[in-house]
Amino acid sequence: MSGDKPVGEMSFEEAMKALEAVVTRLESGDVPLEQSIALYERGAALKKRCEAKLKEAEEKVAAITLDEEGQPTGTRPLDGE
Repeated sequence: MSGDKPVGEMSFEEAMKALEAVVTRLESGDVPLEQSIALYERGAALKKRCEAKLKEAEEKVAAITLDEEGQPTGTRPLDGE
């Protein structure tokens, strides 16, 4: 199960799948309170990871440069790099 892998090491897809599993378990209503709290905290961390990975992807897309015909010509450096 992806619960063994640290959230910070997960790909976007792994984090989304784990987040979906957390939501499903919480929605079931069959989880004791203490476990619900732990699941909610993990879900929050997974959500943050997904947001960070999406931001990385958006920055990479924004760095693509196009020529006069709209064809990709390469990338430009991101601010701060």
